[in-house]
Amino acid sequence: MKFGILINEGPFTHQASDSAYRFAVAALAKGHEIYRVFFYKDGVNNANKLSDPQTDDRNLVSLWSELSQENDIDLVVCVAAALRRGIKEEIVKDGFRISGLGQLVEAGIQAERLVVFGD
Repeated sequence: MKFGILINEGPFTHQASDSAYRFAVAALAKGHEIYRVFFYKDGVNNANKLSDPQTDDRNLVSLWSELSQENDIDLVVCVAAALRRGIKEEIVKDGFRISGLGQLVEAGIQAERLVVFGD
């Protein structure tokens, strides 16, 4: 099955991003495809390479980046939501790209299921 994933929450204030990451890993392990992961609202904070969690905490920004590069997953950050939060191209971690809501619409069309994490 081909999945699209929408993440609306940041990596450190809500469990949505962690749940989405674990869902993506499990789906890939079962042979499914992740068409695109779209980060919206506070979810855009998942792309901020300046985040520096404690050493004993998971680093979701790096985990998403690595998953993207290992599995050729398109990680798209909503441009409007990113700019509202001070996230510009210069501070976006490798594997992420900034684009518009059209990428979310396309993911909804191309994927067999669009799974939403967070409000």
